Amino acid sequence: MNNLIPSVMRKINIYFFITVAFVLIPLGTHGQQDAQYTQYMYNTQIVNPAYAGSRETLSLGLLGRTQWVGFEGAPQTFTFTANAPVGIYNSMGLGLSIVHDQIGPAIESNINVDISYTVDVSRTGRLSFGFKGGLDILDVDFERLNLADPNDPNFQITVDQKLQPQVGTGIYFTNDRFYAGVSVPNFLNTKHFDEDSLQDTDVSSVAIERLHYFLIMGHVFDLNRSIKFKPAILLKTVSGSPLQLDVSANFMFNEKFVLGTSYRWDASISAMMGFQVSRAFFAGVAYDYQSTKLEAYSNGSYEVFLRFDIFDRSDRILIPRFF
Repeated sequence: MNNLIPSVMRKINIYFFITVAFVLIPLGTHGQQDAQYTQYMYNTQIVNPAYAGSRETLSLGLLGRTQWVGFEGAPQTFTFTANAPVGIYNSMGLGLSIVHDQIGPAIESNINVDISYTVDVSRTGRLSFGFKGGLDILDVDFERLNLADPNDPNFQITVDQKLQPQVGTGIYFTNDRFYAGVSVPNFLNTKHFDEDSLQDTDVSSVAIERLHYFLIMGHVFDLNRSIKFKPAILLKTVSGSPLQLDVSANFMFNEKFVLGTSYRWDASISAMMGFQVSRAFFAGVAYDYQSTKLEAYSNGSYEVFLRFDIFDRSDRILIPRFF
């Protein structure tokens, strides 16, 4: 009993720290500009650089998302991530994250290097601090639109590979059952356009990319020897749009087969399925049904995720991790 109390107190202190860290983030903003993901629980590095290296092996991830199928100009998103632990005692993580996002006449890509530093805070708990830095590349071609008035001055400006820097940060805590993180993937309020540019064609910047704030959290429960249950949440806020809350529940059977569902507040209901093909390879798919009037004009959204974990012979991770 004497040993149990300090252990419980350490866990309470860790969870309290994570909660306070999120509360201190300014939540007076709303919304969404960055791409959204249904399988966000497998795509953490895109929004939080502190995740880099946390899988304790070289890990590669690919995600493709087609949103609002049948809706012309709807978003299409592709991501690639790579990360691995480096340094003495694997205390650092190094990664690469790439996002390619197309919606209507705009194509936006960003390429970032992710760096993390991890400290042990308990016997199984690790706290990581991450930094993300790279470039955002934007192309906007209004000729892709079917305009009622091709001479409308609001649609005469094109953007050709406009480069903007990106700088972000995050913290991420994990143990063998629980994970949580808070992050801001890009601190820079990038100005792509502004209203004055409509009067001055020499200026090619219009619309401001706002700061995004993310909270992710999940916990794995053993229901019995063959079934694991993992509830998870993602909370995102950005100026100009409503707060986005995603709540999901996944079940893993015999360390192999995953079935789950998720709900995006006032937006969609999703079904997810995954399969741990081998110790190194995981594949997942998801389908979103829009719970808004938009569903009348589209055939839902689809997502595919692939992960490759490349183990060294000395690695002792025998059971695939559920996050």
